[in-house]
Amino acid sequence: MTLIRALFRRELRSYFATPVAYVFIVIYLVLMGTFTFYLGRFYERGQADLSSFFNFHPWLYLFLVPAISMRLWAEERKTGSIELLMTMPITAWQAVLGKYLAAWAFTGIALALTFPVWITVNYLGNPDNGAILAGYIGSFLMAGGFLAIGACLSATTRNQVIAFVITVVVCFGFLLSAFPLVLDLFSGWAPQALVDGIASLSFLTHFSNISKGVIDFRDLIFFGLLIGAFLYANTIVLQWKQAD
Repeated sequence: MTLIRALFRRELRSYFATPVAYVFIVIYLVLMGTFTFYLGRFYERGQADLSSFFNFHPWLYLFLVPAISMRLWAEERKTGSIELLMTMPITAWQAVLGKYLAAWAFTGIALALTFPVWITVNYLGNPDNGAILAGYIGSFLMAGGFLAIGACLSATTRNQVIAFVITVVVCFGFLLSAFPLVLDLFSGWAPQALVDGIASLSFLTHFSNISKGVIDFRDLIFFGLLIGAFLYANTIVLQWKQAD
């Protein structure tokens, strides 16, 4: 854990060592505010809740989170610093976990900076703050799922643009896996059990449940297993690339 904490601190500091982190946070907050107050018609709805705020999180994460994850390993492989990292007394799993937790913490910081929206809705009415807290938890877990997918795919290539594009496509599939756009590809030939399994992978379905204030243990298990599975795959990819 000491090595993981050291790598975590180093990676998190590296985000704020350049203007990139601040630019990302500003863009994230501006887009979130625009979608909430204009596209989501926050004031016009006249309801003391943050559904117009959380409804846009999956679509913002679809493009902003891959922009964070694409550099996790693709940049390391391109510059050759991954060889230096792996010569240190640290295992591939520890490196994966340390870098991933730093990226997730950075995303959490950006999400936490949206707190003025929470203050605003409490000033204007009497919202269900428990449901809002659940929405933040669900949003943080969903961002973690996107990051785990992006980190794994970033390890497969040296090109950050390729990592970004592939991550967006894969995450889009996970978002809409319960919708006909995806299910129609399998419903004609695949067994119903497989179709139902694919439908259960939808990020939108699990996030929607949590954002309504219903923290179902199954939704938490889904995000936990998905993050763990892709981090494990990330470790395997790194070891495979290191052996080449």
